[in-house]
Amino acid sequence: MKSEKGSTDMRRLNKEMAMKKPFILCLITLLAIAPVSFSQGKPAKAGKSAPSEAAITDLEKSAWEAYKNKQPDAFKALMSKDYYGVYAEGVKTLDAELADMAKTDLRDYSFSDVKVVFPHPKLAILTYKAKVQATSDGKDISGTYNSGSVWIQQGGKWVGAFHTEAKSQ
Repeated sequence: MKSEKGSTDMRRLNKEMAMKKPFILCLITLLAIAPVSFSQGKPAKAGKSAPSEAAITDLEKSAWEAYKNKQPDAFKALMSKDYYGVYAEGVKTLDAELADMAKTDLRDYSFSDVKVVFPHPKLAILTYKAKVQATSDGKDISGTYNSGSVWIQQGGKWVGAFHTEAKSQ
């Protein structure tokens, strides 16, 4: 008799645990997701910490102007010291970008299809098409490029942290 009662208790305990397990997992998931969900609804603060799409686009254009006009100090002032660029020829640091500036003749450029998103109040991602008239090391590199840049806020100032582009086919 004792063994029947013990096995009945075990079955009941197993059944209770089987019912509690999904509830516990659901509760843990809810607790893990809650902070993310609540932060999504908070609007970015106005002022310096939340620039407009136009402000970020203007910063990108300022970087292109500094590059076009061969102004390394102005270009460097717009970029993070930890800047990286990714291109078909490889990954470039800020110093490598500045070295390429001396070898590049950017005669004209224009942007289209510009989109800016702010996944975080101190992070802006910019995508666009850049139509370029330029030579580099004497080779024509003119064409339309699919471009992307990441701007971050460091010390209250927005700086370029990353740029990439791929020539359209």
